[in-house]
Amino acid sequence: MEKEEIIKSLLRKMVYMGKWGASHTSVDNLPKGFPAHLRGEVKDVAKDLIKKGFLLSKPTSYGVEVSLNPEKKKEIEELSI
Repeated sequence: MEKEEIIKSLLRKMVYMGKWGASHTSVDNLPKGFPAHLRGEVKDVAKDLIKKGFLLSKPTSYGVEVSLNPEKKKEIEELSI
């Protein structure tokens, strides 16, 4: 699986889950549903998406939570199709 496919699948998964804005999910939950050998790469892709502004991060006492950036909704929907 290439990086672009992982980005597309990850964004599609979060759109389906409705994780926009204030609705967060743990970074540890993102690799679920991906093959075991790609789980580290999924977390790396998530870090890249945070840097690019597609994902918003929220540090908590129990780990990092992420959500989709509502300001980039149009771009995210284009990437996830």
